Amino acid sequence: MSTVRGARERARIEVTAAIKDEARRMLAAEGAAKLSLRAVARELGMVSSALYRYFPSRDELLTALIVDAYDSVGAAAEEADARACAAGAPPRARWVEVCGAFRAWALAHPHEYSLIYGSPVPGYSAPLDTVGPAARAANTLIGIVRAAHQGRGIALPPLPAALRAEAERMTADFAEGLPPEVTAALVAAWGQLVGLVSCEVFGQFNRVVEDRDAFFGHAAGQLAHAVGLPSV
Repeated sequence: MSTVRGARERARIEVTAAIKDEARRMLAAEGAAKLSLRAVARELGMVSSALYRYFPSRDELLTALIVDAYDSVGAAAEEADARACAAGAPPRARWVEVCGAFRAWALAHPHEYSLIYGSPVPGYSAPLDTVGPAARAANTLIGIVRAAHQGRGIALPPLPAALRAEAERMTADFAEGLPPEVTAALVAAWGQLVGLVSCEVFGQFNRVVEDRDAFFGHAAGQLAHAVGLPSV
């Protein structure tokens, strides 16, 4: 019986992967708003009722694709930081490496990047299942700053008094152990990082920035400075 169950499980994994691959192809061709289970089933030569056993709704399929994308970019960020740590890189260099990995993943996977950082999909509301995967890349950057703060220390960015309560709330929510000044700067830096990458992925830098590697490296270094990381 265990052999039969194992074969069935392998078959289920293979069919699930095929469904996701076809859905990603459709995302690239037509965008998330036009994704449909019937269309996926038709392209795979399946009847719709069979596909529903794997993904009961379009939203569940979208959620699976979104989680996969977040996990993929999160893994790229974590692996870049692990390599930088193994090489003995200081916090600022680790930060720049992780930002670079985030950008490289986005450029290699523009349609998946668009799914998670582009316009919301009409009629879709992301469930809590996406929260953990969505935080992986940002948490890697937070971890770099936390390690620097606990080590040699970091420079505290300015924080207006009117923003302190909000910065303290954010710190309690996702950046425990960091000064509120740093948390506010981190949130701003994350927004700027996504904005920089989005401008490149979606073409807003065309005929504006030519040496994009140099430009991005400089910008990532500026973001590191903004969150208080030392220059060496």
